Amino acid sequence: MQSSMQSSMRSSTHDRSTQRTPHARRTPLLASAVLLAGLLPSPFAATATATAAGPPTVRTDAAVYPVAEGDTAHIRVTVTGTVTKPVTVTYETTADRDHTPAHGTLTFPPGTPSGSTRTITVRTLPDNSPETAETIPVKLTVTGAKAPATIPKAVIGAHGLPYLNPKLPMRKRVADLLSRMTPEEKAGQMTQAERGALATPDDITAYGLGSILSGGGSAPARNTPEAWAEMIDGFQLRALSTRLQIPLIYGVDAVHGHNNLAGATIIPHNIGLGATRDPELAHRMGELTAAETRATGIPWDFAPCLCVTRDDRWGRAYESFGEDPALVESMETIIQGLQGARDGRDLDRSDKVLATAKHFVGDGGTEYGSSTTDAYTIDQGITKVTRQELEAVHLAPYQEAVDRGVGSVMPSFSSLDILGDGKGAVKMHARADMINGALKDRMGFDGFVISDWQAIDQIPGDYASDVRTSINAGLDMIMVPYAYGDFHRTLLAEVKAGRVSERRVDDAVSRILTQKFKLGLFEQPYAATGGIDDIGSPAHRAAAREAVAKSQVLLKNKGGVLPLKRSQKVYVAGSNADDIGNQSGGWTITWQGSSGDITEGTTILEGIRKAGGAKRVTYSKDASAPTAGHDVGVVVVGETPYTEGFGDVGNGHDLELSDADKAAVDKVCGAMKCAVLVVSGRPQLIGDRLGAMDALVASWLPGSEGDGVADVLYGKRPFTGRLPVTWPRSEAQLPINVGDTSYDAQFPYGWGLTTKGAKGAAPERGAPAAALKARQLVQAKVGQEVRMTEAVAKPFAEADHLLLTGHYTEALAKLGEAYRAA
Repeated sequence: MQSSMQSSMRSSTHDRSTQRTPHARRTPLLASAVLLAGLLPSPFAATATATAAGPPTVRTDAAVYPVAEGDTAHIRVTVTGTVTKPVTVTYETTADRDHTPAHGTLTFPPGTPSGSTRTITVRTLPDNSPETAETIPVKLTVTGAKAPATIPKAVIGAHGLPYLNPKLPMRKRVADLLSRMTPEEKAGQMTQAERGALATPDDITAYGLGSILSGGGSAPARNTPEAWAEMIDGFQLRALSTRLQIPLIYGVDAVHGHNNLAGATIIPHNIGLGATRDPELAHRMGELTAAETRATGIPWDFAPCLCVTRDDRWGRAYESFGEDPALVESMETIIQGLQGARDGRDLDRSDKVLATAKHFVGDGGTEYGSSTTDAYTIDQGITKVTRQELEAVHLAPYQEAVDRGVGSVMPSFSSLDILGDGKGAVKMHARADMINGALKDRMGFDGFVISDWQAIDQIPGDYASDVRTSINAGLDMIMVPYAYGDFHRTLLAEVKAGRVSERRVDDAVSRILTQKFKLGLFEQPYAATGGIDDIGSPAHRAAAREAVAKSQVLLKNKGGVLPLKRSQKVYVAGSNADDIGNQSGGWTITWQGSSGDITEGTTILEGIRKAGGAKRVTYSKDASAPTAGHDVGVVVVGETPYTEGFGDVGNGHDLELSDADKAAVDKVCGAMKCAVLVVSGRPQLIGDRLGAMDALVASWLPGSEGDGVADVLYGKRPFTGRLPVTWPRSEAQLPINVGDTSYDAQFPYGWGLTTKGAKGAAPERGAPAAALKARQLVQAKVGQEVRMTEAVAKPFAEADHLLLTGHYTEALAKLGEAYRAA
């Protein structure tokens, strides 16, 4: 998902409780009860702040005042500024059978202190009959001061209708609600806008929007958990001002933790999780992400990415669990971590979110040079595959996701060209054969399909054609961050003209409503913030720290230089040793991410200092400090953050280390024993420098918990990670993947040395002892200099794939072949 919104707010919250708040299931309530005081959100309109300066201004404490039928709405009117002449506020409502007409005048005489408040009361009348919500505007006429920008309104909650009854079967609730909806209301449910692009919050009500999102970096001005919850509750309040009171579903890209939120726990990107080979750990990372995200009022996560990355030049390679579909499938336990039970019964919990399998399908297989988006070279390009390759490599993870009950799916920006089908390259957002056919009909996906950011605009044709083509292809909700009004109007016109059938619209809306009911949004639409203290808590950071440690892949370890000893004097250098922004990567606080101290956490250097003792650690980023007197060097090199096509090789990026990092490696490794850590979203070209390195570690993008890297460096935890992708010798080899006919890798897929204490570690779970021993024998015979040949690399990588798929006999045979060739 893509956004240009940027934010770099830093949280000031540090000490959070380690006491985990119990996450009770959301109590079913009738919608009228939702509007009672105990469930009301913080007011959306800014509460007046007392100040003695400036001309007087009149404000109300909210724009919308929900009230149950028969109760009274209390509208607080406040004047701020210096009152030098009388300020009057005349109010009136239009008489109807739902309330006692309210009218009168509030007066603030000269000298009234700034911040003084008066109250308007609107008494509603019970009629004991089921009905939809009713809105009572309160007209204000202000003299002597600036009037409120928005007319306040009391909203009497809908009540007594079947869809509001949580005891009814969900399909009956959906059918009842759908039967009451107008075409305009249905179109609204299929529309998703970006929160920063709303012309006015009233548009949520006017269009009956079904969803709001925050793109990457699109955060409230105060980037705190409380501010997120208040903002989203304010949007929700507008949605509940509509006659049917269908709640919004708010979505974000929480792709490695709640990464838009300053102070959240930032877990390793998927490429690092793939390196752990630990499905149970992936499940726990999903749980952590869901808990921190839902605690801020967000019930929907645009994750996980189930792409099978096939070319390291792709700027989204780090969003993939790896190049092997079997590895990707094994890590889909993260879906249960996010959502809970496969049948969706846990989605109404305050620590679960709706997951999104993305990007359907083939986004990781695009051909280099095929992209036509801006200066991208591979992202959003064309995936050219045979039908067999499509099924085996790219579609397989989606069947697993559907079987796991994933609630939503997002198509890819890319185009798919299935060789021999006669269609050529067709944008995935237009491929009805894949969305309606493969995903919904064949795989049995019963959730809803959400478009990517403005992605329908890339479909050939005019806007009306884009709308009808995408909806008819099977998209249910369209992410139109800025053009939500145009989309709403165009969809209505296409339905009226018969080019989009009412049946197709009803199917889309039913799918959306079903997930909203599963999430418990009709019973509890507002943020359940009981888990806020868990955000960035010691317990969550400890879990992420474990994931970091397990993601580290030891590629070379000549002379057993790792693990380090606390008695050693360590010289630390390199661009990524002390940079939490670089080690977190893209999709962190802002869309593209950024270098520097962007959020809370521990850098790798800070972790080393804590593990080895600050007095025994020297740090010199550029290795300009004297090297004499040190026992071992640690050089932390790699990439700076990027996201999507901005990170494509050829679009301002390559796979080479920077000149500064090369110089640091040369100086430190030329002066002492050294370990080089590569902090990056994909393999970096090491070339002939490998010979000068005693140890080499693929650290990926570990996130906020640099302590986890230090844990394996100093032996607190063993190295157990394995390469989730092939490490190439040169860019000319790309793409290179396990199973290729020609496979002369510098380090093969699955390579990863272990250190003391690794017995029974997660990557070895499930495989027979003989296979695990055979792996170790091959790695030992290859030697400490890791002089890899194709005759070793190819069967070794294929054996790792076979181990993942449970073909242990065949894997042993391949390892035997690799051993004989070593």
